[in-house]
Amino acid sequence: MPSNRNRRSVILVIEDVEETRYGIKRLLTVSGNQVVTARDEEDAVLLARIRAPDLILMCLGLDAAHALPLTQRIRARARLSEKLPIVVFCDGDLREGAEEEAGYRVYLSSPENFDQIRALVGRLLR
Repeated sequence: MPSNRNRRSVILVIEDVEETRYGIKRLLTVSGNQVVTARDEEDAVLLARIRAPDLILMCLGLDAAHALPLTQRIRARARLSEKLPIVVFCDGDLREGAEEEAGYRVYLSSPENFDQIRALVGRLLR
């Protein structure tokens, strides 16, 4: 029977821009994760039900006020645990590179580069 220690984390990336979706997927796959991608809420709900992700990254260019209700809808519609971390890369008043917890394991972030994304993902999946 395979050990859970050898299990690769499943990350669901929700991004509407194809090039960005591809870049994030490539970055996280090279880091040893399984990555599935969605371009919108409907795709995300379907994939979350099928793949049971360990982490969701949302990169839809939303501000926090619009992103938080979206995370709640996805979590409810896909029947995801409140313990599942969801990171929202949002536009707005966050300091560059800082993340803030918005409750229910939703993190708001505006990273400056891929290294910050990789570090945040690594920390949340530990």
